[in-house]
Amino acid sequence: MEFNRQLSTLTIGTHEIFSLAALEKKLAQNRPLIIKFGADPTAPDLHLGHATVLSKLRQFQELGHTIIFLIGDFTSLIGDPTGRSKTRPALTEEQIEQNSKTYLAQVGKVLDLSKCQIRYNSEWLGKLSLKDWIKISGQVTVAQIIEREDFSKRLAEKIPIGLHELMYPLVQGYDSIALNADVEFGGTDQTFNLLMGRHLQEARGLEGQVCITMPLLEGLDGTLKMSKSYGNAIGLAEPADQAFGKLMSISDKLMWRYYHVLLLTPATEIESMQNKVINGKLHPMELKKQMAFKIIERFWSKSEAEQALEQFQHLFQKRDYSHAKEIALAQQEISIIELIKLLPENLSSSEIRRRIDAGAISIDGEKISNHTQQIQPKAGMIIKVGKHAIYKIIA
Repeated sequence: MEFNRQLSTLTIGTHEIFSLAALEKKLAQNRPLIIKFGADPTAPDLHLGHATVLSKLRQFQELGHTIIFLIGDFTSLIGDPTGRSKTRPALTEEQIEQNSKTYLAQVGKVLDLSKCQIRYNSEWLGKLSLKDWIKISGQVTVAQIIEREDFSKRLAEKIPIGLHELMYPLVQGYDSIALNADVEFGGTDQTFNLLMGRHLQEARGLEGQVCITMPLLEGLDGTLKMSKSYGNAIGLAEPADQAFGKLMSISDKLMWRYYHVLLLTPATEIESMQNKVINGKLHPMELKKQMAFKIIERFWSKSEAEQALEQFQHLFQKRDYSHAKEIALAQQEISIIELIKLLPENLSSSEIRRRIDAGAISIDGEKISNHTQQIQPKAGMIIKVGKHAIYKIIA
């Protein structure tokens, strides 16, 4: 592709590039660039928030650059402190290994795995000695680390910070040295970690990587970034119809954000749609269905998008519950909390209680208000969780 077109393709939809001149210089070398993106396997599933970065990596991949999807099995032992108001709970090596196994199938929804390098940072981090780490630590000052917003805020509020957390940016940064990365991607919350990788490369006399941040995708609540730990995520491994329903549950305001960040819809097109809504020429529900269909088509498949749309229309527009997802449950009395935990929603007990308090859970049309209510499951019973999750019990 002609240089200017390639540059335009690769930069569209990004949040910030450190720096554009450095990227232009690397592209002008007319060689495949080494593109690094890392994900710590702190949960079994990747989600649509990761998909924003993966889609951009796919563009680099299609232009002939080398994509390295880095699984942070070593860094997961520390836990990325980014955006955390307290220390992450430690994961066991067994949990990390199990979570890592699920990542490849999910990454393959976006990237061509046959043209992608999969690496684990335990390959090199597990071999470094204490002497090595002392030398690496000597290239960064304490002032540099505690200037980071996450840490400075916790210090000001007298919230404890583990020494291992202060080491995390150095550990992630060393990955860029090991991989000789030309470019590293991350969300806007990863800027500090990405720039640390460039700093450590340059301290070794290497050419520093270009750091590219992508916009963070807000989760279903429209407030916090999408994260499994916040309970507001849509996992790439979820069934398409379940993901479709969750997409339909977002606010009209958040819908525009998803059009922009996930579908890379031009601002002029979004503005045109917004004007048609204001003028009564388009209904937000129709636009939201279009958005959900396009996202499912892109990250699942067209056939699954068609099936999910059909099911949604039957369930929520025609109120035809014969199309509800069926689930087999033992015909014995059970608490409402335990009953909902058996559904594919994967909700925690605290989240179920919150939804009960919000009147978002009903059985056969009757809202549940008591956390301790006992339920006798029976064939044909309809369970509704939130706006767009409906299940039918079968014998």
